[in-house]
Amino acid sequence: MKLLKLKIIKAETCGGLLDGLVVPFRANKADTSLFSPLCLIGPNGTGKSQVLQLIAEIFQAVFHKYLGEEEQGKPNDKIEFEIEYLINLENNTTEYVRISRRKEGRKKANIVLERYIEDNWAIVDDLELIPQLLPTKVIGYTSGDNETLSIPFFVSRAGYARQVRENARDDDKRSLPIQDTRMLLIDYSTNLEVLVANLLLNSTDIRKALLEASNLKELRSFRCIIQLKYGTGSSKIVELTDELRTYIDDLQRSSTCFQFDSKNQKYTFDFFISDATHKAFHKYWQSALKLYSCFHKLAMLNDLVIPSTARKSFIKGIESRHFSTRLPEPLEEHKVFRFERVEFISQKSDKPVDYVSLSDGEHQFAQLLGTMCMASFPNVLFLLDEPESHFNPKWRVEFISKILEFPTCGGEREKLSDVAQQDCLITTHSPFVPSDMKSENVLIFSKNKEIDMIEVRHPQIQTFGSKFDAILAECFNISPPISALSRDRVSQLLENGSKEQIVQAMTELGESTAKMRLAAKLSLLQGES
Repeated sequence: MKLLKLKIIKAETCGGLLDGLVVPFRANKADTSLFSPLCLIGPNGTGKSQVLQLIAEIFQAVFHKYLGEEEQGKPNDKIEFEIEYLINLENNTTEYVRISRRKEGRKKANIVLERYIEDNWAIVDDLELIPQLLPTKVIGYTSGDNETLSIPFFVSRAGYARQVRENARDDDKRSLPIQDTRMLLIDYSTNLEVLVANLLLNSTDIRKALLEASNLKELRSFRCIIQLKYGTGSSKIVELTDELRTYIDDLQRSSTCFQFDSKNQKYTFDFFISDATHKAFHKYWQSALKLYSCFHKLAMLNDLVIPSTARKSFIKGIESRHFSTRLPEPLEEHKVFRFERVEFISQKSDKPVDYVSLSDGEHQFAQLLGTMCMASFPNVLFLLDEPESHFNPKWRVEFISKILEFPTCGGEREKLSDVAQQDCLITTHSPFVPSDMKSENVLIFSKNKEIDMIEVRHPQIQTFGSKFDAILAECFNISPPISALSRDRVSQLLENGSKEQIVQAMTELGESTAKMRLAAKLSLLQGES
């Protein structure tokens, strides 16, 4: 899958600043055989995260219309748009697809799905073909600093949770399978779900690659707690569908040992990792994504611990898209599902290392790459909002190369046909990301204050291999690329500084183009004297 163009006709975001915006992702003849992420860069307030949100909301609305059994969340029916993309079908052909929704007169705006055939757009009404023309997954990733992208995914989650709750209470529906949504959000709260799933069910090469950045050798052990009694005095019991009951049974079969406290309806599963553990999880879940889905569905039961008034207010807020915070996190000991005592083996000392001792950057690095490993199949759309925010400078420099070279199914990401048929949008404020991308894969967002509109353009320089200061100048108009205090001091000296003041300042400044300008000014003053 490769996004080509997005036209935002009407959006309820940024105070209307995005209305009329056209985002030219790629040329129509983009190569779908290569994995080539796109970078959205620019100052705060220029709509980058909101564009990711709108793309997620567009596909959520499309899933809701055409795949209603999968997408139970209430879609945003007020946005108007046109989006074009290429997608690979199961028969290895590539389709050119356009999805649009425009309001004409007083008529309700309806979603229209079209494919390009013989130089014309044709409406698609083949119900068997439609699922192939849509992304297999839309995966949002946020480090937790920006909740904008989370909104449509939380709407989808609320719809799924509502269906689970209704089925669990209905004897006729309790055994019915509930299809997984194609919307998947990965954020800080899902760190362990992603990591444990990958370390149990992915290849040895991938497990090693996920842990090596943190100097860890392997997963040693972990504990799962499932506590079905909750509420004041533990008087309430969580009602489960047959699917969730099966997950509990399979965790019991895969565990090294377990306990069940009938009084509190509490299951405790301990796992000491061995070859037998890996084989057991493979038997019951087959893939990391399926195991992640199991963990995540159980974790969604934690919402039941939160007072109903808070839940209702939260759901009302996200469904109306008036949302500024996430659902409160219950205390660990009150959660229906939680991990405990997660330990690894140190690569250096062979001693146990507790998960909580790892840094936010280490958590984020393993989670991000682990997410991309779980979804190593065609036509996945990744929407990554500032994914490198907690990385140290070394990891930021290596971020794009790590994604491209990461071993997924035993090869390099950019060379695998299935993975190459994915797409990835990355928002950032960092020059490290575009420095590893060609200029046609970089989109600069800026705000035109004269007409009060957002503008999008490709860089006028070749970003691939460019110095960071050149990228900062091009994308943020920062020149010279130094902090404000030292910049203002240099400007004052260039304007009216004496020879003595400049000489003194030269001893205090680090190496930069600003220091070179001061040297030139000093040379001029010395020549005049």
